[in-house]
Amino acid sequence: MPLVLATALFMENMDSTVIATSLAAIAADIGTDPISLKLALTSYLVALAIFIPVSSWMADRFGARNVFRVAMLVFMFGSIACALSSSLLQFVGARFVQGMGGAMMGPVARLVLVRATPRHRLVDAMAWLTIPALIGPIVGPPFGGFLTTYFSWHWIFIINVPIGILGIVLVGFALPNTPTRSAPRQIDRKGFVLAGSAFALFAFGCSVMSLPALPPVIGAVAAAIGIGIGAIYVRHALSTEYPLLDLRLLRLPVFRISVVAGTFFRLGQGAVPFLFPLMLQLSFGMSPFESGMITFVSAIGALIAKFVCNWLFARFGFKYPLVLATAISCLGILAMGLYTPATPLPLMLGILTFVGFWQSVFWTGSNAFVFADVEDKDAGQANVISQVWGQLMFAMGVALGGGTLELVHRMRGEGPLVLADFQTAFFVVTAVGAIATVLFLRLPNNAGHQLTRGGGGEH
Repeated sequence: MPLVLATALFMENMDSTVIATSLAAIAADIGTDPISLKLALTSYLVALAIFIPVSSWMADRFGARNVFRVAMLVFMFGSIACALSSSLLQFVGARFVQGMGGAMMGPVARLVLVRATPRHRLVDAMAWLTIPALIGPIVGPPFGGFLTTYFSWHWIFIINVPIGILGIVLVGFALPNTPTRSAPRQIDRKGFVLAGSAFALFAFGCSVMSLPALPPVIGAVAAAIGIGIGAIYVRHALSTEYPLLDLRLLRLPVFRISVVAGTFFRLGQGAVPFLFPLMLQLSFGMSPFESGMITFVSAIGALIAKFVCNWLFARFGFKYPLVLATAISCLGILAMGLYTPATPLPLMLGILTFVGFWQSVFWTGSNAFVFADVEDKDAGQANVISQVWGQLMFAMGVALGGGTLELVHRMRGEGPLVLADFQTAFFVVTAVGAIATVLFLRLPNNAGHQLTRGGGGEH
């Protein structure tokens, strides 16, 4: 089951790494600049943030297998639309449609696995879920760079069609047709409108503030309105019996610190897929294929980590591996800010592989750790809250990285982007991501003991 469910994650992860590698070529072809094209990355993540909250309700109401299949079809349709796009507006819209499909695929797969797995085996199950998904980042950058350099960037989206068809067929065999679970017949419509509007306006505002095509004041106003609507949603959620996102779960200490610390970590990591390939191409003079051959090695380290994560958390608990993983990951971002065209390639590849290992330790551990003190009946809510907030913070990471890059560029004056602009952006996102390490240091030593074999069995 986890291997088949991971088909969706494979398609999503390969797609996200492919587009990051090919940003410069896509921007040139559709008549825009690479910094403006980051809106396409943001629109995908914003779509995730808007529609992930309804994924748990839809899986309970209509059946996980049905929702999963429809989500893959929507993602495939969005991929075809991306390939047919000829302008920035069309491309951003197509990526939004892809995000609508992705909003159901990943969270539903994760929810099915959480509900079917005893808590003390959850780390191992999460590792199996994400092992095939890591093949995407390994294959994506070099394959996408090869297609973009020697053929056309359009093919990096067309390849999602056969992968999606395979996933739909396999789901029919591996995913049980479980009966629908008890769920309110009517979704929290007011909550959906409020939360969706807040997420969309805030993410759009942060992106616009760094886009050269629109006045920054438009972005500032949109972000401020988004924050205001978000405050209204908080009041609504705390006074509603069945809210779209039950924020009362934040009273649980482990769940709360997982979400808060993960916020800063994702802000830092979310900027990397935008900044690093762009730096390699614009400042180092590499082709999309060459940059893809460099960026993919971090996924090799991540793949290796999946086979030792279960032992690592069972032996040392969750606190110190999470502290070490976030610290090393942030140092990896700092190193990117120190690379120059003269940096030895073997050194760069070695650092990326080592950092990729520890990034994978964090993702595997945190995906299970977030459920440590959550009861089974609240697993769906915990899943959507952590997923929607995490994806929104990835969108903010893109906005943070691109906004810093543009701000430094404007302060320096006219002319093309230079290496120093990228270096400053990397230093800023490193400082933001490092806050997660400080927060995880505040965890009790036995935090998450329920998820280890010695921690009390099933929860």
